[in-house]
Amino acid sequence: MASLGHVLPQTLHFADPLPLRSGAQLRDYTLVYETYGRLNADKSNAVLVCHALNASHHVAGTYEGQDKSEGWWDNLIGPGKPLDTDRFFVIGINNPGSCFGSTGPMHQNAETGRVYGADFPVVTVQDWVDAQARVLDHLGIAQLAGVLGGSLGGMQALDWSLRYPERMRHCIAIATAPSLSAQNIAFNEVARRAIITDPDFHGGHFYQHGVVPKRGLRVARMIGHITYLSDDVMEEKFGRQMRAAELGYTTQDIEFQIESYLRYQGDKFSEYFDANTYLLITRALDYFDPASEHGGDLSRTFASARCKYLLASFTTDWRFSPARSREIVKALLDNKRDVSYAEIAAPHGHDAFLLDDPRYHGVLKAYFARMAGEFQ
Repeated sequence: MASLGHVLPQTLHFADPLPLRSGAQLRDYTLVYETYGRLNADKSNAVLVCHALNASHHVAGTYEGQDKSEGWWDNLIGPGKPLDTDRFFVIGINNPGSCFGSTGPMHQNAETGRVYGADFPVVTVQDWVDAQARVLDHLGIAQLAGVLGGSLGGMQALDWSLRYPERMRHCIAIATAPSLSAQNIAFNEVARRAIITDPDFHGGHFYQHGVVPKRGLRVARMIGHITYLSDDVMEEKFGRQMRAAELGYTTQDIEFQIESYLRYQGDKFSEYFDANTYLLITRALDYFDPASEHGGDLSRTFASARCKYLLASFTTDWRFSPARSREIVKALLDNKRDVSYAEIAAPHGHDAFLLDDPRYHGVLKAYFARMAGEFQ
């Protein structure tokens, strides 16, 4: 399988306000995106890839002059890979509110001349989908071959099938859920409190103080990372292994290898991720619940769906468990929709959707090959 090689991000500016679910509007905003492969003559081979919490528009390929710059789903997307860019035109869009180029809390509010900070408006999955639709309008793509996403990206893929049922032929939702459980919301809230209570947070206006709430970001990432891994993987990689043969002299030392790993992940995250973005995105996760508009009835929610579906889950993913994917499958079957479902025995927990599991990639490769047959 060949590499995509070097890729370049592109930027679109929108002067028309984007209406948000909160009742606010996002004015004079910019969205960053990347594309891979070629759009065919009738523009029927486009696949939109929706990103999860700490990812971006940089889905595949590398940046020239930057080491370790591979896109976050590079193992899945490219020539000869499951989502084959010799067949498909793939689009990755950075959502508003992010910290990777699209207009977000660290940017200037054109109306006030000040950095948004904590005043950036609340955004939802539905708002992101509407913003993505505007990018597709600019590209002249009336209907997508498919929308693909994992985790929070899978929620966006599902929402696409509800908000724009005529604009897509396939929805591929991986390791996702129709809404967060109370336990998931609880994890998100603990992570947010770690950030908000950091003395360097300054109510979300830390930019003007020249500081970053790194302590809060570190703890937030450590909490999140625990939920992305399975107990089996943690046991296999770290177990109860200690860094030294003897006990430490203080309870504040890093003694176990798992502690060292979590602190490393937290330190790395605090260097590149924005605290206000973390709050915005985890809230968008919490808010997503399309069935709430239909009395909590998921079958009624999907009554308007028109596309074909592939859902995949992983047996050790306890954050977005297979049971949640099966809820979606049942709702689709209740509406006699065309749905395929794969429940993959993988030891990696929630992170499995990003990894090279051959069974998982085999399922996707077969599904995308079938999709390609529709326009070739």
